[in-house]
Amino acid sequence: MLLNKVEICGVNTSKLPVLTNEQKKELFERMHRGDTAAREEFIKGNLRLVLSVIQKFNNRGEYVDDLFQVGCIGLIKAIDNFDVSQNVKFSTYAVPMIIGEIRRYLRDNNSIRVSRSLRDIAYKALQAKEKLTNQKSKEPTIEEIAKELGIQKEEIVFALDAIQDPISLFEPVYHDGGDAIFVMDQVSDDKNNDESWLEEISLKEAMTKLNEREKLILTKRFFDGRTQMEVAEEIGISQAQVSRLEKSALLHMRKYI
Repeated sequence: MLLNKVEICGVNTSKLPVLTNEQKKELFERMHRGDTAAREEFIKGNLRLVLSVIQKFNNRGEYVDDLFQVGCIGLIKAIDNFDVSQNVKFSTYAVPMIIGEIRRYLRDNNSIRVSRSLRDIAYKALQAKEKLTNQKSKEPTIEEIAKELGIQKEEIVFALDAIQDPISLFEPVYHDGGDAIFVMDQVSDDKNNDESWLEEISLKEAMTKLNEREKLILTKRFFDGRTQMEVAEEIGISQAQVSRLEKSALLHMRKYI
């Protein structure tokens, strides 16, 4: 996906206009009077929004032209449904609409096809969830949704899971105007946690206390995966000597870990 290309769908992205808030307000007033030229101008003046949104999907292997066209559909829907009386910036309203349109496109065109019956169950479950939430003023359990629909809970869980879009680890989950918090910041990492990091530093520090032959033996044994026999052949000593030096080096390192 080439997001640095200048021309997308015949549109020269380097020359796209940027509208001021005053211009947007004026164009909306003209659009409400039925001015089609104003609508066209407003669409062109907000195509940069579409470009910024499709950047989020640059790892999906989709053609940028296709995503741009789908994003434009979302933009047009946002324009047609935007309520100027609400104290909301147009971009704030439009971006989720554009993202939603692209996600629907990716879901419907995914190589991993979800059957129509499975999608129907998922959408019914979502509707039932909304209904029960409104009735009880709290989110229902899977069991309650299953009872409402007369469907086994396992089927509902499977259906809801099937329609979920993959989420990038770099998807922002919170932003307060400063540094964003991404999904990857919320995921537990057993390999790169502080404890493992400190252990690695401790091991490296302990290794510096060994002589060159001991370092060589431990490196080949535990980092390169060599057997004692292979190490013995490589450095020209007996396997018994390798075993003795290895044990001695490990005992020495324990003093510093």
